Amino acid sequence: MSSTTGQVICCKAAVAWEAGKPLVIEEVEVAPPQAMEVRLKILFTSLCHTDVYFWEAKGQTPLFPRIFGHEAGGIVESVGEGVTDLKPGDHVLPVFTGECKECRHCKSEESNMCDLLRINTDRGVMLNDGKSRFSIRGQPIYHFVGTSTFSEYTVVHVGCVAKINPAAPLDKVCVLSCGISTGLGATLNVAKPKKGSSVAIFGLGAVGLAAAEGARIAGASRIIGVDLNSNRFDEAKKFGVTEFVNPKDHNKPVQEVIAEMTNGGVDRSVECTGSVNAMISAFECVHDGWGVAVLVGVPNKDDSFKTHPMNVLNERTLKGTFFGNYKPRSDLPSVVEKYMNKELELEKFITHEVPFSGNQQGFRVHA
Repeated sequence: MSSTTGQVICCKAAVAWEAGKPLVIEEVEVAPPQAMEVRLKILFTSLCHTDVYFWEAKGQTPLFPRIFGHEAGGIVESVGEGVTDLKPGDHVLPVFTGECKECRHCKSEESNMCDLLRINTDRGVMLNDGKSRFSIRGQPIYHFVGTSTFSEYTVVHVGCVAKINPAAPLDKVCVLSCGISTGLGATLNVAKPKKGSSVAIFGLGAVGLAAAEGARIAGASRIIGVDLNSNRFDEAKKFGVTEFVNPKDHNKPVQEVIAEMTNGGVDRSVECTGSVNAMISAFECVHDGWGVAVLVGVPNKDDSFKTHPMNVLNERTLKGTFFGNYKPRSDLPSVVEKYMNKELELEKFITHEVPFSGNQQGFRVHA
């Protein structure tokens, strides 16, 4: 048993006091975990665009002061009442969405959208009692998506913690807590391209590159990257992308360009931008009869997806996915094993490493 079990821990955390203002390294108090909660020692954390988006409070109701961060790797420090499948010392990945294992979604083989622990960006407190586990001199500090990994210690619901192989390097596998798994799973679990097939990836940011990595692992023979930034193609080659299309280079819709390149359309497409126009193009560029398009990006709330009904009647399939259809507790350990078995390459996703005190630098790099 840890010597700090049941005690308040004082540690460093990067606190966002106001929207868009620099994070401040503060001494925070982290309360012990309550029932069905786990307190983690965070060893490595990575930065996701979601952190930046909500830090800037774009189109959102500000909830500050707050501790951001949701991609991380750490060790269990202590567990609360009722936690039976984790113990101090376990190596884990905290995840922004959860798996209670009791609701209809968790019991379904087709869904990973847990009723209890589905992502909630507006809730800055724990489910157990509606209170925060963070404070500074008595002032509560809000959580972020139930993880708050920009802190040396954090408290997370047990359903949002995946126990992994202790031999896995946490500085590498921590990136699997969000975007990389989302893109990878969108291809492997939802699009499911066959060996030798053609795949179009819309958007070559981190999620899109992870989708391309999934196509590479699946054995796709043609992986067509679509992006408005032609400078991304050289980097995308490392992830298996074989061809590149910039819609700005053509005077016709990009779906028509891809159809001409592939004799009628690609077998699979994965959209990773959040642009509704890219979503429509991704759907309309797949081959009739068997083509499958998967939407990953999150659109603006007022966007409307429009396509001619014949595109559906001609047996094109449109799917959506959340976190790559991975159940955090059940499936993430196997994704880690793909890395350990050298099937999945994670090092090429990591572009910068900064000390915890340089957290704000990470925000500048990402922006």
